[in-house]
Amino acid sequence: MAVIQTSPALAELAGGDFLSSADLSGDQTLALLELAADLKVGRRQIDLSGRSLGLIFRKASTRTRVSFTVAMARLGGQTIDLNPTVTQVGRGEPIADTARVLSRYCDALAIRTFAQEELSDYAHWASIPVVNALTDLEHPCQALADYLTLQEAFGGLEGLTLAYVGDGNNVAHSLMLSGALLGVSVRIGCPAGFAPSEAVLQQARQLTRGGATVEVLHDPVAAVRGAQALYTDVWASMGQEQEQAERERAFAGWCLDEALLAEADARAIVLHCLPAHRGEEISAGVIEGSASRVFDQAENRLHAQQALLAVLLGG
Repeated sequence: MAVIQTSPALAELAGGDFLSSADLSGDQTLALLELAADLKVGRRQIDLSGRSLGLIFRKASTRTRVSFTVAMARLGGQTIDLNPTVTQVGRGEPIADTARVLSRYCDALAIRTFAQEELSDYAHWASIPVVNALTDLEHPCQALADYLTLQEAFGGLEGLTLAYVGDGNNVAHSLMLSGALLGVSVRIGCPAGFAPSEAVLQQARQLTRGGATVEVLHDPVAAVRGAQALYTDVWASMGQEQEQAERERAFAGWCLDEALLAEADARAIVLHCLPAHRGEEISAGVIEGSASRVFDQAENRLHAQQALLAVLLGG
């Protein structure tokens, strides 16, 4: 049982799924970030002893796997690693069967997979909360940690500009959606042919509040000019390794280096969801420099996910 009063905005989320950044309202996202900040410094304590989180990860993971496991432990619960290679999941058992059985054992599932449709199928058949731990379409837990980091750096979010340079991938999608909800302007800078999904772009634009804008630009300097946060990710995501050489050619000139950082706001911070390829999408000097908040950002995965689990399971 939680030992805190749950805000009305968060109480509505109890027992629900978190498949997309757009599953939250702006007020719910802000309240979740506030709870994460409180949990981080010990202002609040939540006890979910006896609860179990199942992890189904079809993709490799360091930060997501460890942060979910530690977050659940801090809440007093436990995590069960349902690795597809050692369960019937990997042998083709139907999702409808797996989801219904696991709902009898676990209190929530965190799923990291390729297709968003597979995640939606789990959510349809499961009677417990299902959390998107990364799909090819979105990475909403990452975005929560990112905006928590931005909030820590500037004391607030509305009116800030975040510039993402690189591939218009799942991380870019969740940054656009969450940024729109939080009143943060998001610029996606990418080479032609690597833009984010047009459907997600339009969805984000419909969600904007507080005068925020969502743009796609094809010039790295224009994308970062005056921004308070510069963000990048690997050029080839998991499952795209065979495209590495081709993508290196396409992204020539898009490295987040000292010259690009100099075009941003003088107070700008640097973010990267990791793992990072120094010398490719980001220079060693920038990721290790004074503007970098990359390792604070990685830590905040723990606190954001602890808050998320507390809310989804606390009802």
